[in-house]
Amino acid sequence: NLQEEANVLIFPDLTSGNIAYKLLSKLGNATAIGPILMGVRQPVNLLQYATSTVEDIVNMTAITVLEAQQKAGQSPS
Repeated sequence: NLQEEANVLIFPDLTSGNIAYKLLSKLGNATAIGPILMGVRQPVNLLQYATSTVEDIVNMTAITVLEAQQKAGQSPS
């Protein structure tokens, strides 16, 4: 049993992850941003080509810029 809210969800395959991601986003009426890649040398993030909205592109761009600034030792403005 979880003692606090989960901030990471792990799934056995991409299809399961996508189904849960979309379901939780809709049921929770939440803005979901991702996938976010961790552990790479340079900030890199992916957009889903066919289903990305303008909001998805803006959100992912903002996250990537923040990651790049953090890596460069700059504070976000």
